[in-house]
Amino acid sequence: MNQPTAIAASQQSHAGVLATNKVIRNTYTLLSMTLLFSALMAGVSMALNLPHPGLILTLVGYFGLLFATAKLRNSVWGLASVFALTGFMGYTLGPIISSYLALPNGGQIVMTAMGATGAIFLGLSGYALTTRKDFSFMGGFLMVGIVTAFLAGLGAIFFEMPALSLAVSAMFVLLMAGLILYETSNIIHGGETNYIMATVTLFVAIFNLFTSLLQLLGFMSSD
Repeated sequence: MNQPTAIAASQQSHAGVLATNKVIRNTYTLLSMTLLFSALMAGVSMALNLPHPGLILTLVGYFGLLFATAKLRNSVWGLASVFALTGFMGYTLGPIISSYLALPNGGQIVMTAMGATGAIFLGLSGYALTTRKDFSFMGGFLMVGIVTAFLAGLGAIFFEMPALSLAVSAMFVLLMAGLILYETSNIIHGGETNYIMATVTLFVAIFNLFTSLLQLLGFMSSD
């Protein structure tokens, strides 16, 4: 390789590293803001004792706002859509947390689930950032697993099968852990260059991880 080519390659590599670092920085900044906003909306929902919107409205709202965010991800309106999505998810979370807090040891269950969620996310995300391993091979498995678990979860609700519901929660804990590794790796290696979509993916993983741990811990506490 001659010198001009080597210099050009070095500059291109440096530019790629800067772009990746920018995506990582923007993603974690926006993720922190959306988590705080979602927690605020959950708190408002709990304080006002708002009812859960129900499965159908929850799914329509979630997928509708997710679609809007994907369409607007390259504009400033994408940021508004992200906060609308995460705020809506926070609102739906409020009644769920309230139901657990009403249990004899509900406060302990909620705090344990919250602490475990934070520890799992920080541990897995930190591992992916530190080692810079490529977890892209997990993409197909995660997609199939998430769709399967989602359909199984709907079946558990409609057919009132608590055992299946618990199995789905356990599946989601593993799948969301894998999704955190996958998406963090995807950002590092340039597979995801849009920080809005990276934020949404990580937020959804954290949200589902928390709710799944809530259900499992509630079951283990005989509640």
